[in-house]
Amino acid sequence: MTEIIFEFLNKVGFTHPIHPALTHIPMGMVMGAVVFRAASFIPKLRFLAKTGYHCIILGLLGVFPTAFTGYLDWQHTFGGAWEFLIILKITLAVVLTILLATITFIDDPENPRFDKTTFFYLLTMVVAIGLGFSGGELQYG
Repeated sequence: MTEIIFEFLNKVGFTHPIHPALTHIPMGMVMGAVVFRAASFIPKLRFLAKTGYHCIILGLLGVFPTAFTGYLDWQHTFGGAWEFLIILKITLAVVLTILLATITFIDDPENPRFDKTTFFYLLTMVVAIGLGFSGGELQYG
């Protein structure tokens, strides 16, 4: 199946890996969510907590196509070889998905507080940085 997809993409002139283009959705949303959450602690900017929460939801929705294209690129480029960085990326992607889903259920964006939810927001950024770093190491060494 993977080769059929890449053959089709090559025929229409797209010869690049698919995954990197989609990583900007969850990664950007995570970074935005943390910034908006932090800004929401300024009294006049409390309304930005809702924007951060919406970023979390969009990031969660973006994880699934991003992970799927990561799987396709892994099969196509690395032949499905289980390398340390692949295992790390899969683990971090699962952790990120769990964190985003958890925030979706426990956050109250109408009443932002500096509590465990805010800690989860910060943790998503750490995980996103780990995903980006390990992906860069895989691609560029």
